[in-house]
Amino acid sequence: MVDSTSPVTPPASRSNSSRNRSWWGWGTADKALPDTECTALGGLVQGAAATPLPVPDISALELPKVRIEPPSALAPLMSAAPRDRASHTYGKAYRDVVRALNGDLSAAPDQVAHPGTEQDVIDVLDWAAEADVAVVPYGAGSSVVGGVEYRADRHRGVVSLDLSSLGRVLEIDPVSRAARIQAGALGPGLEAQLRPHGLTLRHFPQSFEFSTLGGWLATRAGGHYATLYAHIDDLVESLRVVTPVGVNASLRLPGSGAGPSPDRMFLGSEGTLGVITEAWMRLQDRPRHKASDTVLFSDVHAAMNAVRAIAQSGLHPANCRLLDPGEAALAGVARDGESVLVLGVESARSPVGERLAELVTLARDHGGSPAPASTDAEDAAAGTWRSAFLRMPYLRDALARMSVITETFETACTWDRAPGLYESVRRDLGDVVREVTGATGTINCRFTHVYPDGPAPYFTVIAPGRRGEEIAMWDEIKSAAMQILTDHGATVTHHHAVGRDHRPGYDRQRPEPFAHALRAVKQSLDPAGILNPGVLFDPAVAG
Repeated sequence: MVDSTSPVTPPASRSNSSRNRSWWGWGTADKALPDTECTALGGLVQGAAATPLPVPDISALELPKVRIEPPSALAPLMSAAPRDRASHTYGKAYRDVVRALNGDLSAAPDQVAHPGTEQDVIDVLDWAAEADVAVVPYGAGSSVVGGVEYRADRHRGVVSLDLSSLGRVLEIDPVSRAARIQAGALGPGLEAQLRPHGLTLRHFPQSFEFSTLGGWLATRAGGHYATLYAHIDDLVESLRVVTPVGVNASLRLPGSGAGPSPDRMFLGSEGTLGVITEAWMRLQDRPRHKASDTVLFSDVHAAMNAVRAIAQSGLHPANCRLLDPGEAALAGVARDGESVLVLGVESARSPVGERLAELVTLARDHGGSPAPASTDAEDAAAGTWRSAFLRMPYLRDALARMSVITETFETACTWDRAPGLYESVRRDLGDVVREVTGATGTINCRFTHVYPDGPAPYFTVIAPGRRGEEIAMWDEIKSAAMQILTDHGATVTHHHAVGRDHRPGYDRQRPEPFAHALRAVKQSLDPAGILNPGVLFDPAVAG
């Protein structure tokens, strides 16, 4: 095995290296749209505010009084600095961004802990359980479902447990093609440590730059790739998890039929059952052959049928993104009412041209027309879509500053339900948007992931809001969307996790016997109820 010897970044260095991170919005501060561009963007939405909400000066923010002080042994790990507390208050959901812009940091943690070792994590949990302090595990804060915000009031204080100092690839096993990786590893840093060995985890969510391995595992994240290993679950060999009652370390195996999986219990647990500190992950050889193409459809339902045929073909495209006419226009890849299917294939072993041709033929058989050949090395539409995809969170923040309601939600359903779900969301949620905002608004859809038995539709809602009422309006639209998904037998989340924002829909979706068992597990592993209270179930019913 190869042993990585990169030093663990100490808390002070970590803080300095992340100073350019936006404390209130997505990504880095230098990439946020300036006021002039916010105003221009808002001008594209009839009814948007005339001027952008200002970004508060962090030095002028009113933060709640710090209620707890750590013991001397833990003091070097802790920070109550205003910037640390402010930047760890919320995730990056629309309602989080709007509250931060309004200077509402009433939910700020009392302390931010930066553990540098697993023992530090154990020590923090031991102290917190004795001191009645809630602990909210924090990877990089990219949650868009209220997953890192404390919303209860039953604890003496709150600590945000920032794991970003645990960012090393500890071991690489090239024989089994796997690596032992600390949970705080950010996407780019993780891949940089694997690249010299010709290996990749091959998990690239939209939040890749600003999310961690532990966050992906705790939320059962979906990556960029549309088929085959779409979810992080499929890449796990074993987990190491610190719980308040001990460390749960599963045996590293390629597969096992020995009872319920000890890993599956923590995948998707969102930090409420334990803190994932490291994992053995399955790797792949880095791809050397890539090809992409774009197919246009005049009928969105014909495009859905084409995608279903592709998903059931066993050809496993790396990219199979279907953009409906509105989404295609928003991304700038089509403007004539066409739906756009972006296809991509890759391989570490052999050329992929023939496989791409098979996929295009399947699409053509269902009424698709390949886009005109591009003279660029990479298909132009695919490149445009990728750029828009990565830029979208910054545009969302800019629209939020213009008091425009923007919401994205993803789901999954079986193919027989997909057409009805698509039409219902556009029709029924459109009615709600008109009622709430007084405007028609925009509702677009794309398929981000596809399976042989169903797609994962991802919807975008854009409508003008009323300044000062944005959060209430967003909440009403969000609630209606969750109910529509439930009514159609679709999941309330495909890869964004439950958090606190999806809790009502999750409560309706899960079987009650499972909910009872989950509460029992919570009581067993976290008897003091300190870990991320309010996620998956209410603190009051944890026992």
